[in-house]
Amino acid sequence: MRIGKVLSAMAGLVLIIGLATFTSSAGVPPGNTKNVKARMHPAVLRSPDALTATVSGPNYSLFTCQVGLSSRVCYDPYQMRRAYGVDKLISAGFTGVGNTIVIVDAYQSPNIVQELNFYNSFYGLPSMNGLGAPNNPNLPTFTQVAPDGLTAFVPGDPNMTGWAEEITLDVLWAHAIAPGANIVLLLAKDSNDSSIVSVEKYAVDHNLGDVISQSFGENESCVAPADLLSYNQVYAEATKKNITIFASSGDQGASQPTCDNNSWVRAASFPASHPLVTGVGGTELHAAGYCLTVLGCNPTTQPPFGTYLGEIVWNEFGSESSGGGYSVLFDEPSYQQGTVHGGKQRGVPDVAYNAAVLHGVLTYLNIPGIRAGFYLFGGTSAGSPQWSAITAIADQKAEARLGFLNTALYHIAQAPNFYSATLHDITSGNNSVVETDSNKEPVPIQGFNAGPGWDPTTGLGSPIANHLVDFLIQFVSPGDGTAVIAESTPHTGGNLNEVGKVKPH
Repeated sequence: MRIGKVLSAMAGLVLIIGLATFTSSAGVPPGNTKNVKARMHPAVLRSPDALTATVSGPNYSLFTCQVGLSSRVCYDPYQMRRAYGVDKLISAGFTGVGNTIVIVDAYQSPNIVQELNFYNSFYGLPSMNGLGAPNNPNLPTFTQVAPDGLTAFVPGDPNMTGWAEEITLDVLWAHAIAPGANIVLLLAKDSNDSSIVSVEKYAVDHNLGDVISQSFGENESCVAPADLLSYNQVYAEATKKNITIFASSGDQGASQPTCDNNSWVRAASFPASHPLVTGVGGTELHAAGYCLTVLGCNPTTQPPFGTYLGEIVWNEFGSESSGGGYSVLFDEPSYQQGTVHGGKQRGVPDVAYNAAVLHGVLTYLNIPGIRAGFYLFGGTSAGSPQWSAITAIADQKAEARLGFLNTALYHIAQAPNFYSATLHDITSGNNSVVETDSNKEPVPIQGFNAGPGWDPTTGLGSPIANHLVDFLIQFVSPGDGTAVIAESTPHTGGNLNEVGKVKPH
């Protein structure tokens, strides 16, 4: 996740909100510590300074980045719904009712209930049972589950703070896109692979939900073989139960940190690279802002707010970009054969979603040690929970779990008419980056170019959800996932005693 800088105050100010300078939990250069074990990182990007910036809109407050008064661009839930066609599904009554999204993260966001209550009130989103008010049988539920114990939050700890930001982004935006779906926030005691896979096993064994969202990852070569095999078993069991699995593809383009965290290499991110997971890359979404006559805008000549205007590969600041590339652990799965350009290995990502910071999503934070307010978030973290939300809506419309989606997605993309109706094919941009090693030396990583069809920057593209849902219902077959389980054995190696950790993207 990432957040943008403070916006200037203006006449008609309604609310003080937070947006910040560009520091990145996911993009922090590796430290100098030697022999640091790899860990999962959250896929989030945000900044530390709060900002001022709202004007009176039609029904609620709008930020200057929504009305053309800032060099930044930002999106609220209603803009994002319209941009990707979710608004049409919600208008037809498909909100994810009766389905559950499991959001996997580490540590905790100590004020997540307060954050969710505030966000729902600010944007007029449905409340949820589990947020303190008396239960209402017509409302979805929000539940926090920590099977191995809840780790106490330490204010000021940068790792815990990064995960808390990730949690807040994941929960608020899953609810924003699928306001009728239940949410289970599944919390690992820390970011070690063994801890993450332990709670995921609990979720699958106890059938906690229909869709699993993972906004984190690590260099796939740094996952200890024992942990890798544990993940593989959990994903296979989830697939057998028709649970859909998403993961963010990473925020450093074609690069990943080395296992000692001292430099960078060209690598794919796990778990997005797993064949049973739908990997979500990042785009820079261009969508219409709000047109206010008081600011001199003529609504008769401007498209409605949220109207989709186009997308390119997300690549900002020289070092933050859509994760993507080719796996060294997994062979090319059958669903990618004839589609993936460049080899016999699993290609990632499969799909994409808006991840740009300077075209980011508005998210409310109230985390100890950070000034409470609205922040502008980017990173591929934003994509996994929102794709999960769209899938919960699809499950509702199908009246059944769709489960494994990848075979159907690639099948749809092979028919030009189907492809253009269901997915935005992103053909412009690349995910080359220049990172900085522990000696503060630049490390250029040559990435990949976008192009027609699948590519290792944004996969097959971003959703046209109102059409894609119907096509997925038509093309998903019960045996799709079972067939891929047999193809998902990883090539393992290394020290079985290594300790891996994941990072939020």
